[in-house]
Amino acid sequence: MKNLLISAALGVVLASPAFAAEVDTIAILTPEQGSDFGWNQQGVDAAKAAAEATGVEIIVAEGLGYGDVRAPMRELAAEGADLLLAHASGYNTAGPEIAEETGVAVAIVDSPDALTPGKVADYTLSGHEGAYLAGRLAAKMTTTGTVGIVVSGEPPSWNAQSAGFAEGVQAENPDVKILYSVIGPAAYSDAAGGNRVTTSVIAAGADIIFGQGNGSSFGMIQAVESNKATDGSDVLFIDVIGDKSSLDKGHLLTSVMWDMTPVYTAMIEDLKADKYGTRSYAISLADDSVKLIKTPQVDDAAWEDVMALREQILSGEIKVEPKFDAAEVRALVTLAE
Repeated sequence: MKNLLISAALGVVLASPAFAAEVDTIAILTPEQGSDFGWNQQGVDAAKAAAEATGVEIIVAEGLGYGDVRAPMRELAAEGADLLLAHASGYNTAGPEIAEETGVAVAIVDSPDALTPGKVADYTLSGHEGAYLAGRLAAKMTTTGTVGIVVSGEPPSWNAQSAGFAEGVQAENPDVKILYSVIGPAAYSDAAGGNRVTTSVIAAGADIIFGQGNGSSFGMIQAVESNKATDGSDVLFIDVIGDKSSLDKGHLLTSVMWDMTPVYTAMIEDLKADKYGTRSYAISLADDSVKLIKTPQVDDAAWEDVMALREQILSGEIKVEPKFDAAEVRALVTLAE
């Protein structure tokens, strides 16, 4: 394993084309540190697992921020990476440019139309099936009759989960009110904003918060821990992507967990087989790359019901289609003031 510290000022070094069948090294670039119990950590951990499973080396470039990453991508290409995992929606413009410039294959997110054989693949992932189940669980366990969705932006992945959660709530109990609030257009690391917005949603009646936020989720959790629901009960939090159980102080209800290992493994195998850039990649309940975690805060009977619903999704009896457009989400919820 190799870790790479990226300098802010880098020269332009072009690498020779590397999207042929021989794959020796992959690299992952993340905007925040790979220790956030969420998007960044799950990406880094999955990339390491996929590299080990396929017998390739890995370079980890973390904490790069949400700005221009062309320079570190060029350095990674020069380091010998055969595949660059550009693990942030803000990298989806630079990624294809660098793939074209250097000949190194790049994987981007939130751009399913950007597929280019041999060069660019997309992994716009969605845990909408898991979010649907989380919505059913929230509707079963709310005591105020109001739940909240707080998001750090409206990228396609967040939208699909927000819509899935809202549909799950409505399917379980159409009388439950769903409040929806956006911290900002790209407030992924805004913990203070997450705290402020979540506090306002709790004050409006929500006793369960479905939070999607990367670093901002820690602010959401602070709000959940610091405020009581309007009926005096404890507020519960539903997280996404990672597992924050080790940090929980009794407020984590569940998390819609993502395992990106199968996605990255498939990318590497496609690259080796000269099939890279010909398809997108997905996660699902079927292979447990999407799943819910059970915490001590979960009612046992409600959990049994939700696991039965999971089987109905797998059998096709319940169909949960992803909705990637923010307008589709907003049509299902009440905008929080």
